[in-house]
Amino acid sequence: MAIPRTFRVEFAEVFPSGCYMVGEVEQVKDFEASTPGKPVWARDKDTGDFLWQITVLDCAPDARDKTLKVKVTSPVQPVPPAPLQGLPFIPVEFDGMTVTPWQNGQRIAYSIKAREMRAPRASGSAPARSAAAGKDVARDAA
Repeated sequence: MAIPRTFRVEFAEVFPSGCYMVGEVEQVKDFEASTPGKPVWARDKDTGDFLWQITVLDCAPDARDKTLKVKVTSPVQPVPPAPLQGLPFIPVEFDGMTVTPWQNGQRIAYSIKAREMRAPRASGSAPARSAAAGKDVARDAA
């Protein structure tokens, strides 16, 4: 039986209550290839595109990790949606999401990657979502 290393997931499975971008879009450094005087930027192994990292706030009240990082693969820096008046953070959604489990000491951790970041489809704020089966797939396998 061939078990995939990476699993496709939908945004609503990972962030059933939506999420907000907190911070900036940052390019991911390839720490193994970089030297102190010359940074080398990480590329996605499948597409060859650059990796960009976005810290997000998970809106789910029962989220174990309130902030986490989502990596976006893109040849150019992703542009966040426009801020919404009256909100301290920018609501975002991600398309083409995958999770990759890895062992972090005694705990199973997950790397979250997406193909695209965009504004939520619902207007006004991050959409309220009902609890979906498997909503904790990205965090609760410990």
